[in-house]
Amino acid sequence: MPRYGREHGHRGGRGGGHGRGRHRGARWISAMPPIANFQPFGIPPEHVKVIYITLEELEALRLVDLEGMQQEEAAYTMGVSRKSLWNDLKSARRKVAEALVNGWAIRIEGGNYIVRGDQR
Repeated sequence: MPRYGREHGHRGGRGGGHGRGRHRGARWISAMPPIANFQPFGIPPEHVKVIYITLEELEALRLVDLEGMQQEEAAYTMGVSRKSLWNDLKSARRKVAEALVNGWAIRIEGGNYIVRGDQR
């Protein structure tokens, strides 16, 4: 049975269900990540800035950059348009780059998703 997530702790960015524009539909994700927090080594947690990546941003990054899917195939897998996939992917890439360059922690949480398991 699928598990559902809905906008708990959404941090910034567009399309979070707040403000103008169309309602942000749920995206299919394959699984919850085994680890949801990454932090630079040797820096105490209270001194590290945290950047948040939603579960659907992580899924877009995984499908395109790790699994090597074309964006059209990844969008189909997540049940969204190519533009929605591109927006999630672009946001995730920017956040990861910011965290790596600036020495920030990454926390994966929130979003609007449905966990379906590995049914490809």
